[in-house]
Amino acid sequence: MSRIATVLRALTASVCLSALTTGAALAEKSLTIGLTADATHLDPQAGEELSSNIMYYHIYDPLVRRSPDLTFEPGLAESWELIDDTTWHFKLRDGVKFHDGDVLKASDVVFTLNRLKESLMLNLAANIESFRAVDDRTVEIKTPAPYAALPNDLAAILILSEDHVNKVGNDGLEKNPMGTGPYKLVDWVREDKIELEAFDDYYLGEAGIENVTFRPITNPATRTAALLTGEVDIVQDLAVRDVDRVKNEGGFEVVTRPSLLNLVLALDMRSESPTIEGDNPMVDRRVREAMARAIDVSAIQRAIMGGLSTPSDQYVPASHVGYVEGMSFRDMYPYDVEKAKELMAEAGVDGFTLTLDATNNRYVNDAQIAQALAGMLAKIGITVELNVMPKSNFWGYIRVPTPNSSFIMSGWDVPSGDAGPMYGALFYSRDKREGYGQVNRGSYSNADVDALIDKADSTAKVEERDAYLQDATKILLNDIPMIPVHYEQDIYGSRDGVKFTPRTDKFLWAYDMDVAE
Repeated sequence: MSRIATVLRALTASVCLSALTTGAALAEKSLTIGLTADATHLDPQAGEELSSNIMYYHIYDPLVRRSPDLTFEPGLAESWELIDDTTWHFKLRDGVKFHDGDVLKASDVVFTLNRLKESLMLNLAANIESFRAVDDRTVEIKTPAPYAALPNDLAAILILSEDHVNKVGNDGLEKNPMGTGPYKLVDWVREDKIELEAFDDYYLGEAGIENVTFRPITNPATRTAALLTGEVDIVQDLAVRDVDRVKNEGGFEVVTRPSLLNLVLALDMRSESPTIEGDNPMVDRRVREAMARAIDVSAIQRAIMGGLSTPSDQYVPASHVGYVEGMSFRDMYPYDVEKAKELMAEAGVDGFTLTLDATNNRYVNDAQIAQALAGMLAKIGITVELNVMPKSNFWGYIRVPTPNSSFIMSGWDVPSGDAGPMYGALFYSRDKREGYGQVNRGSYSNADVDALIDKADSTAKVEERDAYLQDATKILLNDIPMIPVHYEQDIYGSRDGVKFTPRTDKFLWAYDMDVAE
């Protein structure tokens, strides 16, 4: 099956490349990257979001690596095999070292999985029933039923050193992260910089870029200025309004690619909702459809995103397992204010007020989009009060069981190429199955969807899994527990000599970077 494909090769630094073929010593090369926000955590089991994930994958490694085009390849595990329908053996590479010089053992993988089961990210191990070290280099993992996607899931689980975590403690891991990854932490000054240096004994070979600094620059105009003044070499999420300016400047480039990140609106399905007075009108499907029809995604694309977005027709892209060919949310619920008003009247709802929780520094033009949504919904009698906040506050505020939220704007991407992890996390009934519904912020519950996800997660055949997830997609698009808005366009600015094709998963991974002469 197809995958959105391009290969990341980011080229940078401030010094020239020595001749690699002669074995001559390389001069130290450095790179500074401007991100939209600081990492929230450096403990890879403390939470997921893009800036943190970028840091995790520099410092740690998974058993199975995700390549730039989202195919999967050996990581810390050099091979794996299915012993029987529910038993897998993963063979570790020989002699892989942690940053402190200790050699990776199967017991470290067992420790990591045990700790993960006790973390807020236990959904990553939802389909792992048991695990053990067969010997120092072999890990056995059992699933509760045949499960085709286990290697894909393991690409999101980063392996810790048991001895190191026991030494520094869970709290200490935030300040002293240590893994097998291509880079080691040098310094983390919150909201200022994260400095990394190459790990000489990395199992895939030493990185070409010796020193990497990530700088959180939340303001888009400031990010552009930092690029143009030479303060940084690359910027993530170049402001849409600055694209032409940077293109027209001598010595700079703009690189874009379609993003996996789907901007979505989660609707609260509880009978009583925190920011709505009285009964929650969104329990009625007609109200949810009215809201979908009142949102003009084409206007958002044109006026706010400068054409650099793609209205989303489902919850995952066409490349993914679970996508239904020929079915489109946009065709099912086209922009139609008059029809939306009719639906509101049929539901007996004469307007209501609720709060939209959104970020102002996580997604491209997120605050402006939130403002536009409020204006659009006002046309059908829904008053939207905005609660816009920095990313650093947002994730804790909307954390399940969402005691504060009725209406949430956030993003979701699925780099595994499979809708299952998203559906299990966002749409599975809460508190019904361990590891599922962990981010079901709208409290959506449909027994048929749950059953289809269960069936998808209980087959070793990808074709069967695809069919079950497609059936779940059809129900979800009809139920409208969440309104998809658009896929962002990943936009990067770089100085000349920094040539790169962005990764599909939006990770800026310095290990793949090199410098042009």
